[in-house]
Amino acid sequence: MKICVYGAGAIGGHIAARLALGGAEVSLVARGAHLAAIQANGLTVHAHDGTHLSHPKASENPADLGPQDAVIVTVKAPALPAVAAGIAPLLGPETAVAFVMNGIPWWYFLSQPGPHHGRRLPEVDPDGAMESAVGIGRTIGGVVYSAAEVVAPGVVHSEHGNIRVILGEPDGAISARAQAISAVLAAGGMPSPVTPDIRFEVWSKLLGNLSNGPLTVLSRRGVRDTFADPVLRQAARRSAEEARAIAAALGIHLPDAAIERVAGANMAHKPSILQDLEIGRPMEIDGIFEIPLQLARMTGTPTPQLDLLVALAKQAARAAGLYADVKA
Repeated sequence: MKICVYGAGAIGGHIAARLALGGAEVSLVARGAHLAAIQANGLTVHAHDGTHLSHPKASENPADLGPQDAVIVTVKAPALPAVAAGIAPLLGPETAVAFVMNGIPWWYFLSQPGPHHGRRLPEVDPDGAMESAVGIGRTIGGVVYSAAEVVAPGVVHSEHGNIRVILGEPDGAISARAQAISAVLAAGGMPSPVTPDIRFEVWSKLLGNLSNGPLTVLSRRGVRDTFADPVLRQAARRSAEEARAIAAALGIHLPDAAIERVAGANMAHKPSILQDLEIGRPMEIDGIFEIPLQLARMTGTPTPQLDLLVALAKQAARAAGLYADVKA
């Protein structure tokens, strides 16, 4: 398969390396020093199962890469408008686009029956640009678990062996196209189950994002160091419970084990939103924090602790010049 990874940061770089190991013809859309290093020396990923060096074709201009069998979008949500503007040269008649990202995705209420069917999320898809450029028909949802960091241009470090990418069609189908991407990732050492309920997986991941993200942004420390304070660990549990209540109001029922997983987190890793704050990248406040709270208000779900912590995290992001509210 010809597969392009759009956004070759830490997660995108790790996924690209696994695709190459799995036998795909891989290309990358990247930029800056990271792009220059990949073009000169290849992409190096230090992972739990060894060091993997690949030499994907890489460019800042998607037109240099041409139509693909599949595109995997791994950018942060603030970069989606730029992806929408640039993705067209990668799209052939049958090209699927998998959005492997954190937070509530732009497509969440599309192809979903129920009272909120067709609701748009302008905070993560301003002016409907992504819906227009890609469309729900090409879209595959994705959730990734990979604690990774770009440690130098062209070099990604992934510290944990519990890595996986979960793929799923917005309409719940188990499609051949999702299975094809899954097979290549799995062959490269990254398990990639295909699920009939990708929204359940979105909320399972979001539970962790909402429980540790605001707290680590405010503490400026990784999960393990933040949760070393029992007061903050208990606060994380309460945040996870509030997030689970929002999901339940939307028909997604997460088990008690999901809360225990969050409360027992002991990773030294810094969440990506804290990494963004530290190095001055735009922060994913809306998709990860703000939209879930909008959905809480929409469904009448009380979230007093998350309201407070997210408001404080937004203040920190604004003060750093890394977040501006998007008006619908």
